[in-house]
Amino acid sequence: MKGSDDILSIKLVKNGDKLVYLNKGMQAIHREYIKSLEDGQIVEVYFEGQNDNGTNLQLAKIHACIRKLASEIGMTFEAMKLELKERSGLVINGEAKSFSDCSIDELNLVIHQIIETGDFVGINFRGKIPESL
Repeated sequence: MKGSDDILSIKLVKNGDKLVYLNKGMQAIHREYIKSLEDGQIVEVYFEGQNDNGTNLQLAKIHACIRKLASEIGMTFEAMKLELKERSGLVINGEAKSFSDCSIDELNLVIHQIIETGDFVGINFRGKIPESL
């Protein structure tokens, strides 16, 4: 899997002045991800402290998955996002609801659609994005 464009989600915990892996499994996943990259490949990193609902982090993961799906299918990001919103029942009378205005249940529907669409086109999002919030 050289030249990976997969999405990595790991959890770190602050310990003194460092961020350390939550467990050895997270560390192993991170190492395997790094091995899958080509030398010189750019990786974008997004950090956010967790809060009770994790909504901002979840939205970032949803957007990253939509970007990967769009690229794989050959659609624009906006077209793929609208397609997923339609499949999730978030388009009413031609108006698409913003993800930031969605309830946890509505975002769970979107996540389910992302996973199903990924399965259909051969992208495994299971484990990359929690199947429910």
